[in-house]
Amino acid sequence: MEMQAAVFRKVHEPLTIEAVEIDRPRGREVLVRTVATGVCHSDLHVVDGIGRFALDRPFVLGHEGAGVVEAVGAEVTAVRPGDHVVACLSGFCGACAQCLAGHPNLCTGGLVTRPDDTAPRLSQRGRPFRQFLGIASYAERMLLHENSLVRIDPDLPLDRAALVGCGVLTGVGAALRTARIAAGQTVAVFGCGGVGLSIIQGARIGGARQIIGVDVFEGKLETARRVGATHVVNGAEDDAVKAVRALTGGAGVDHAFEAVGVAALVRQAIESLAIRGTATIVGVLPPDAMISFPWMAIRPECRVQTSRMGSNRFRTDIPLYLDFYRHGRLLLDEMVTRRGRLEDVNAAFQAMKAGEVARTILAFD
Repeated sequence: MEMQAAVFRKVHEPLTIEAVEIDRPRGREVLVRTVATGVCHSDLHVVDGIGRFALDRPFVLGHEGAGVVEAVGAEVTAVRPGDHVVACLSGFCGACAQCLAGHPNLCTGGLVTRPDDTAPRLSQRGRPFRQFLGIASYAERMLLHENSLVRIDPDLPLDRAALVGCGVLTGVGAALRTARIAAGQTVAVFGCGGVGLSIIQGARIGGARQIIGVDVFEGKLETARRVGATHVVNGAEDDAVKAVRALTGGAGVDHAFEAVGVAALVRQAIESLAIRGTATIVGVLPPDAMISFPWMAIRPECRVQTSRMGSNRFRTDIPLYLDFYRHGRLLLDEMVTRRGRLEDVNAAFQAMKAGEVARTILAFD
């Protein structure tokens, strides 16, 4: 079957809209008609050459997608045609040590993609394409393993639901699952893009009494206030660490989150902690990034940890977070600052680089 997809061929070059063939679903695979996809920094990292991705063949990027099931393989049990679904890059095998220990977000089984020695899911005139993170949502259809999908209620808007598949899941989960924010604690979030705004919302849902958003773009700080920040700091105008300490009466915060993937912000997060505070690194740093900070900057008994996709169990977490949205606790409409079509993907990347957006949604219907 032929479809239109946004294809990545070379670092630092725009994606091109091309006709790509997609195979039929086999075994435990599901064919999904894409309705909407979010534009995430992880896709931009590939375009900018950040990360260890094999570039031996073209990619179809995108991983924050939602749509409607069109067909299923003979062994599929989780969904059926007509179901509304959200894709998640935390595809799991269900049999490795991490899955069996209750941490499917850390799955090491690697069963959600086809082996290289079998027919490819995506191709063009016989040449195989790579499918980014086993999803490839910058396309009219997605062909996925059923363990990369979760069924959702059909009354939920798929364009908003798509965001929960990555950025919202990562941010809200970092606050509620990884850091386990307790009611009454204090929080600082360094970076108020899509993930940072989701951390702020997770902190609000978790009952934090003070939530400080830090960014260098005033537009993002305004959105941070709308979704739950009690205070904001413009890092381009003020010393962020001093400002956070001043806002907490000198104590520092119980939880600091880095949500961009910048080593300097990791250091600021660590230096903003209170005694026994926890810094959680959520952003994806370059593989060779080095993090350093003065020993005396660390308050007694502090911790530094990472969060992988919000420590999610997405088959239960995505429906839960969408229930938060249904009841007005999770604000998704406010996070959508730009909309477009598939051909607008490169403009969405530029807007992301310029700090103009929290999240862009590309719609197919």
